[in-house]
Amino acid sequence: MHAEKSPLAGKTVTIKKTSTHLQYPKWAGSKFHVEDWWDRVGGKSWMDSDGNPACLVYAMRSVNNKLPMDNEVLYGHQESGFGSLIHVSEIETE
Repeated sequence: MHAEKSPLAGKTVTIKKTSTHLQYPKWAGSKFHVEDWWDRVGGKSWMDSDGNPACLVYAMRSVNNKLPMDNEVLYGHQESGFGSLIHVSEIETE
């Protein structure tokens, strides 16, 4: 569990062009507004969030995108999208 808020909380970031999402065909290269670390928002690891739709989709995306199996996962929203999880490695560095 992250004890402190993510440095990206409240910011809008750009998703890497190599990242894919099952529900959003225009995910790659889009803007994503970060709320905070998922474990701070959801109260536990995404891996333990049984039945949570955003976590289930992220689990499938983590396999498709070969993402690390850790908790460096943020919760937020793409423009006009439902809440989603994104791994920090999927964010463009500026």
